[in-house]
Amino acid sequence: MLTKRYLVSTKNLAAIMRKIMEGTAPPKFTTSHLKGIGFTSSNDVAVIVVLKDLGFLSADGTPTQLYHDYRDPSRSKGVMASALKHAYEDIFHLSERPTASDRAAIKGKFKSAHNVSDKVAELQAKTFLALLSLADLNATAPAKVEN
Repeated sequence: MLTKRYLVSTKNLAAIMRKIMEGTAPPKFTTSHLKGIGFTSSNDVAVIVVLKDLGFLSADGTPTQLYHDYRDPSRSKGVMASALKHAYEDIFHLSERPTASDRAAIKGKFKSAHNVSDKVAELQAKTFLALLSLADLNATAPAKVEN
């Protein structure tokens, strides 16, 4: 499995994920909720589909158990690692512990798997690496990812 979704800008990603930990879970994670927690840029809206692909939100935007597990700061990095290993499984076939130094291989994997342009593959790799910075691949997986 290798998600196609990506963020045009990852500038606010860490801050959005921090807000998920700090606030209460909404009944539905929507564009209105995102704006309500302070993220009004049109570039931030794509985080919703990325969260769905990670298994943090159901198809209708309802927060899943994984979302709730992520809200625990003592477990969040492990939860993210588990979600990444599921949504980006093919990247972990390239390297058990991918890092920014694997960027070219990661970009190449997106290009070949999804037949996308260099620009889109770069954005996909950038999104993955930004999410990876929020994960601890050494953490024990606290929850099974379900989509």
